[in-house]
Amino acid sequence: MNVLFICNQNENRSKTAQEIFKGRFNTKSAGLYNRKPVTEKQLSWADTVIVMEEDQRNEIAKRFPKQYMQKRIISLNIPDVYNYNDHKLISTLNSKMQEYKDLLA
Repeated sequence: MNVLFICNQNENRSKTAQEIFKGRFNTKSAGLYNRKPVTEKQLSWADTVIVMEEDQRNEIAKRFPKQYMQKRIISLNIPDVYNYNDHKLISTLNSKMQEYKDLLA
């Protein structure tokens, strides 16, 4: 399964998620407000898109309405308060992803 993780800058949350779940899924990560924001091609690649906050889901809907309607998008509701590979972030990501294990099987 191809899983695309998205956060604001693709520096901390989505980049960490990409790393820790790459053994379970084919993973990529992207940001919405960085120099190279998520593209239509990246969204098309993904079977599932996982955003860190609900606002990011809304932004994807605005920028890519066609892909938004065709994709399963999950929001983990993880605030932007962590650094890359922070052990609390990793624990939170694992816990939140466990809630969706049936959808991601």
